[in-house]
Amino acid sequence: MAKGTVRYWAAAKAAAGTAEEPYDATTLAEALDAVRGRHPGELVRVLRRCSFLVDGDPVGTRAHETVRLAEGGTVEVLPPFAGG
Repeated sequence: MAKGTVRYWAAAKAAAGTAEEPYDATTLAEALDAVRGRHPGELVRVLRRCSFLVDGDPVGTRAHETVRLAEGGTVEVLPPFAGG
């Protein structure tokens, strides 16, 4: 398992009640499952609308089970933003 940081932005930050927290996971799917377990409720709903960056690279439409996490990496949780 890799250890790294999950960073929350905007509505995800508000729903999580924190700007960041550690992950201990092999894939993005595992990290997000752990996040859902720690923050049931509003964050679970917000995550459905979010996009994700892993070490600066957009996840896009890739299955979260296929996105490997690196030791010391960063997962950015990005809700939809208003404006252009």
